[in-house]
Amino acid sequence: MIPESMVQAYERDGVIIVPEVLDTDTLQRVRNVIAELVAGAADVTEHTDIYDLEPGHTRETPRVRRIKTPHRVHPIFDEIVRSQPVVEILTQLLGPGLRLHGSKLNMKSAQYGSPVEWHQDWAFYPHTNDDILAIGVLLDDCDLENGPMLVTPGTHIGDGMWNHHGEDGCFAGLIDPDQIQDEIKRAVPCMGKAGSMSFHHVRALHGSAMNTSNRPRNLLLYEVAASDAWPLAGVKDFEEFDSRLLAGSSVITPRLTDVPVRMPLPPPKRQGSIYETQSASKKAYFTRAA
Repeated sequence: MIPESMVQAYERDGVIIVPEVLDTDTLQRVRNVIAELVAGAADVTEHTDIYDLEPGHTRETPRVRRIKTPHRVHPIFDEIVRSQPVVEILTQLLGPGLRLHGSKLNMKSAQYGSPVEWHQDWAFYPHTNDDILAIGVLLDDCDLENGPMLVTPGTHIGDGMWNHHGEDGCFAGLIDPDQIQDEIKRAVPCMGKAGSMSFHHVRALHGSAMNTSNRPRNLLLYEVAASDAWPLAGVKDFEEFDSRLLAGSSVITPRLTDVPVRMPLPPPKRQGSIYETQSASKKAYFTRAA
């Protein structure tokens, strides 16, 4: 459990960092699994349902920037989000009913780990209410040098919903950095020892720079919603939808609140991960590897 002061900080700032939630044994198990997955990328030359590859990836030098939906790839990732410490923290922040919306493992390898442009998660998957957050599990020690996630406190409150569409009218998955210069200046890094976890609100503005250090920075991300928050894009498979419940019982009465919404449509010109979606835009803020 986290202290009430930390719950209040989350409500005020839209982001908190809880130190060293994962134990060293679990950390090592996860790292072993990741090493096996990266080695397996030597068998592919294009993006797959599991791998999103870095520019410059080859069979001889596998470079992976994301493992897609890791909770479906290996049981350890599902185990972590369903663990008692994580569920207890989530219950304090979101309430007794919890549902996993999705997961991803962003891998920032030393010297070339790709940046993520400024955005709000809410733009990608609006729901009937915004009691939704993302957990960032630090799998490596994280400091300013190896590309920490940057979050701007307070941007989750009120009517703040930025345009994530490009000049062509299609969803671009990022915000024109010229529109958020003040917010960028106020952003704070989510840093800590391996095993620590950040929790940021679905409408909190965030992004991350390229990893320019000699150390990796792997970040395991889970998107978790209150169970009465339903995706506005609809539910294709109700049984699968309910299989992602982390706490509480099935809910068929969505809770509707007055939240700002822009649908991620028309769809992006480049389909795939956020990296592919954002790469279609000329409005980049962060420096990218050559």
